[in-house]
Amino acid sequence: MSIVVTAATGALGRLVVEELLARVPADRVAVVVRNEEKAADLAARGIEVRVADYDDPAALAGAFRPGDRVLLISGNEIGRRVAQHTAVIGAAKAAGVAQLAYTGVLGGPEADFDLAAEHTATEQAVLASGLPYTFLRNGWYHENYTRELPTVLGHGAVVASAGEGRIASAARADYAAAAAVVLTGEGHLNRVYELSGDTAWSLAEYAAEVSAQSGKEIAYTQVTADEHLRILTGAGMPEEFAAIVVDVDAAIARGRLAGTGGDLARLIGRPTAPVSGAIAAALA
Repeated sequence: MSIVVTAATGALGRLVVEELLARVPADRVAVVVRNEEKAADLAARGIEVRVADYDDPAALAGAFRPGDRVLLISGNEIGRRVAQHTAVIGAAKAAGVAQLAYTGVLGGPEADFDLAAEHTATEQAVLASGLPYTFLRNGWYHENYTRELPTVLGHGAVVASAGEGRIASAARADYAAAAAVVLTGEGHLNRVYELSGDTAWSLAEYAAEVSAQSGKEIAYTQVTADEHLRILTGAGMPEEFAAIVVDVDAAIARGRLAGTGGDLARLIGRPTAPVSGAIAAALA
């Protein structure tokens, strides 16, 4: 039996692997990747590398073994993820895995924004499979915002259409630690965890924190949804993705990403890392 991480060379996947290696020997960990070369460093550490693609059901058929504990990290190809995830679920079912954990979105079926729809459909497919499951409903990452700091600093503003909505984000590393806990521990089967940071913050507060740490005056500029869409597409963002960003901001304004239920801190056994620390790391 192995603990298997899909999409293991991605940003979240690599962090999960590191968390697993802090808990179990390398020979208990396996990864599923599309590009074997990108996982060469993992193989060198004694991790089994299994090559398969979410779009290739035939390859996925050999990706899992009876009794494996599997983390299905959601794909990043919006619009294709339900079919991709369903293929993984089918392969896991055929193999007889002991646990299928899935990284969904905070709120589950109550997350009424476009980006959440594929996560909801995936959870339904997992339930229909009859596999023992763990739903890790991840909230927003700090990194969703801090990766845009060069643009923010260049323009002197955080521009968004989220109003006064609050965001209970957490560090990607905290979500990775939670995944490792449920994959290596007991008592997590057929459980749902709503994962988010301990503290929700507004974009006005975020802008103020960036100002304080950078020494540059940063404003929070609120715009309408239509204005936001024009700004994003004018900056070169594809319209389909820009529409998703604007829709998420509307969800933030409705409070959909503000929940601070504490599941993440309880799983990892410590407070979640604050966004201020992520800002400091990004500015360093």
